Amino acid sequence: MPREWVIHGSDGWAGLDLVEAPVPVPGPGQVRLRIEAFALNWGDMDLMLDRYSFSFPRFPARIGMEAAGVAEALGEGVTGIELGRRYCTLPYFYGNDGTSADFACVDARYVTPAPEGLTAVEAASVWMQFMTAYYPVTELAKAGPDTSILVTAATGTAGNAALAIGRLAGANMIGTTRDPDSAAYLRESGARHVIVTGEDTDLAAEIRAATDGRGIDAAFDPVGAGMIARYAPALARNAQIFFYGTLDGEWPTLPFVEMFQANATFKPYSLFNYVEDDAARGRGTAFVYAALSDGRLAPRIDRVYPMEGYRDAWAYLSRPRKAHGKVVIETGN
Repeated sequence: MPREWVIHGSDGWAGLDLVEAPVPVPGPGQVRLRIEAFALNWGDMDLMLDRYSFSFPRFPARIGMEAAGVAEALGEGVTGIELGRRYCTLPYFYGNDGTSADFACVDARYVTPAPEGLTAVEAASVWMQFMTAYYPVTELAKAGPDTSILVTAATGTAGNAALAIGRLAGANMIGTTRDPDSAAYLRESGARHVIVTGEDTDLAAEIRAATDGRGIDAAFDPVGAGMIARYAPALARNAQIFFYGTLDGEWPTLPFVEMFQANATFKPYSLFNYVEDDAARGRGTAFVYAALSDGRLAPRIDRVYPMEGYRDAWAYLSRPRKAHGKVVIETGN
């Protein structure tokens, strides 16, 4: 019998249950995938705790916005999908029907062929991190040789992708981490400068030193209240702050004085808004396909767990870790 992981309330990953489920029938506009692998993402964690920018409409709910699997059936009106071929899901708000299952029916707009040469585990790991970073770094901040971009919590997969994508454009990428042992990893990933943040770190002074006193043109920041005020004195003229998470659990109070002085813009950023736009989605997927194909970007997997180990995988992801990369579930299908 097929299986699915579901949650019955806003209890976090500890409330997940593995239950039997029928093979779903795709509705109009949907593709049924036999899921081979699905990835863990912090957005799923926030959804399970009801502290995301979206909420589950009802319970029980299935988790997961990033997967790879084989197309098995098509709903009414779906064209351009080859049955028997491996596809990936693009991150979008999935309501109650996530991909933490043996089978999932997915809106065909958010299904894309798996990149050539990648395993199912690797194919399930690339779209959230690289597309999350692509739009703010490349299209909005217009990363280039004259651009300095701060990436906070840069050991996270989206932050790490931002470093890599910014480096491809020649930008001065500055990554922060609380762990001195992660500095070499961030430099390898694309950071020209690494700032190890502690309570006594003058973050703004460190940024000014890394930018020859000019300041940053953009910040790619998932931290929240505890970080923005610390780097705000080092905002360059017309700087943009792309805020995409609350790792410290608090919504930020904006440093308006520094933002007025720099004519800075605060932009709450969600990848979903770009994936849901046909033209933007096409630009993002084209960039990722090309960069994977020629080796400029590559997936990095930390750990792979079996289907039964989903809660164990969340427990691992929730702890401080020295290793880096995506955590992925392999279903065995």
